[in-house]
Amino acid sequence: MYCVCKDHVELAIDKFVDEYEDAPDIVDLATTAFSDWEPPATCDLCTKIPGYLVV
Repeated sequence: MYCVCKDHVELAIDKFVDEYEDAPDIVDLATTAFSDWEPPATCDLCTKIPGYLVV
């Protein structure tokens, strides 16, 4: 699972496919809320605010 900004979505997809050999689901964090999970304050790959969850 990767929580990334818009600039790193493609890289996160590539890393996911390399690791799991399957296509990920992309969740837009601006339109989705989770009851038991809060997204991190920064992208997994930089210091920007994450906008997408790659799972």
